[in-house]
Amino acid sequence: MKKLKYIAIFIAAMVISSCELDMQPESELTYNGFWDTEEAARAAHVGIYSSYRNYAYTFWQMGELRSDIWGGNTIESPFGIDLIQNNISSTLVHFGDWANFYGLLHYINDFIKNAPNVPFQYEEDKNHMLGQVYGLRAQVYYTMLKAWGEVPVSTEPLLEVNLEELKKPRAPKAEVMAQIKSDIEKSLEYFGDDNSMWQAKNVYWSKAATLALKGDVYIWSGKVLGGGNADFTEAKNALQQISGFNLVDYQALWGQDNEFNNEFIFAFDYQQDQAGNFYNSFTGRAVDFAGLYTETGAPAGEIVVNGASRFGPSDKTLLLLNDQMDQRNNTFVKLYDDGENHVPFEPGEQSYKGSLLNKFLGIIGDDGSRKNYNNIPMYRYADVLLLLAEAKNNLGEDPSDEINQVRARAYGENYDANVHGFVNGTQSQNRIAILDERYKEFIGEGKRWWDLVRAGEGIVFDEIAFLDASEAYKIYYSISESMLANDPELEQTEGYGQ
Repeated sequence: MKKLKYIAIFIAAMVISSCELDMQPESELTYNGFWDTEEAARAAHVGIYSSYRNYAYTFWQMGELRSDIWGGNTIESPFGIDLIQNNISSTLVHFGDWANFYGLLHYINDFIKNAPNVPFQYEEDKNHMLGQVYGLRAQVYYTMLKAWGEVPVSTEPLLEVNLEELKKPRAPKAEVMAQIKSDIEKSLEYFGDDNSMWQAKNVYWSKAATLALKGDVYIWSGKVLGGGNADFTEAKNALQQISGFNLVDYQALWGQDNEFNNEFIFAFDYQQDQAGNFYNSFTGRAVDFAGLYTETGAPAGEIVVNGASRFGPSDKTLLLLNDQMDQRNNTFVKLYDDGENHVPFEPGEQSYKGSLLNKFLGIIGDDGSRKNYNNIPMYRYADVLLLLAEAKNNLGEDPSDEINQVRARAYGENYDANVHGFVNGTQSQNRIAILDERYKEFIGEGKRWWDLVRAGEGIVFDEIAFLDASEAYKIYYSISESMLANDPELEQTEGYGQ
């Protein structure tokens, strides 16, 4: 009987695979007592992370590609031009079917519903896993809120085939935000006083990750959704509770050998024979580098590369990184065809051909090729400091200490507080300083677009050349005509028309 039930559900899954919530039914194991043992719960927990990792590229695209970081020269044909130029309409729809997030949410909801009833040898292990998964759900819904504004809220797994139940209207932003905040509090409740890292690794969510997310969420809620000082205070308090992490030497921050450093709070885990990251799209092919030179005139063909040059930094980005004393000026290796010295960078030079992202370059394997298995951080301690600076500034407090901690690390031995230190100014001056610091610090980490929107004050329109205040509705993505046709309860994102 159970097998027949599964077959019916499997057939229905084929029918609803294009459903607007993109939810897949529970597995055969679920209907054969999957949630009866601790071993099964632990397997489901691992499976959630494997699925979650598949969305890392989507998180990055949503959080960065629409910003001012990219859009410069690429050696090969570029990717993402429509997003870079903010070309979005009711017919040009990015991330259809809600970017398939509801498929991930089904497995998360399944865990949240069933894991509490599973007997564990150590209850604290189950509580830690539930703290993790509630945090992951909050992060997914937070991303969806930022991307589309109003989205359907679904907190139950698919237990039976009912196509009508899958059709849901978009919940108001306040309701989505309430769900996010509720999940954050449930996550913290399950973690309790446990500040440990699961298996002592930063590739699993933790209480610190939830607190970093809480700071991020409450600043957005305060600034974008009008929560004001009450939300900024919640953000500040959450961020100040994070302990056990610190800024590490900049040279020890990047690379596969350094990925378990004491600054990464949560990172996506990539391993050989499992999955590689997407940063090979920021490198290039050896054949293309053969006739090029670095900005200092060294032959670029000596750099081992194994990928494609699909995303190029804008002139604005490269100019921002021109300070040779700031170690972040090495974020990119700039490539020219004339073998001359091009330090500092000057826009408009015909010999400039493109850049190689150095931050996540990967390692050279035993076979002599470049490997892209670097773990990629979602939150790190520099983020905590600069979010804290932002919360403080929004409260009218002095954010200079947090800004200067990040600057001092970036300049290293070159740091001179009298030259490089930031002095507290007006809220507007502080806001721009924080944005610029985050710009330099988090290139390639999926932050800049969200930073500009969260800043408010119309800053996103001042900074993004391809977005005008008259098109403010484009802050949120459109949804597709097929989504609207398949679900009469859905409405198009405001501003795009029907």
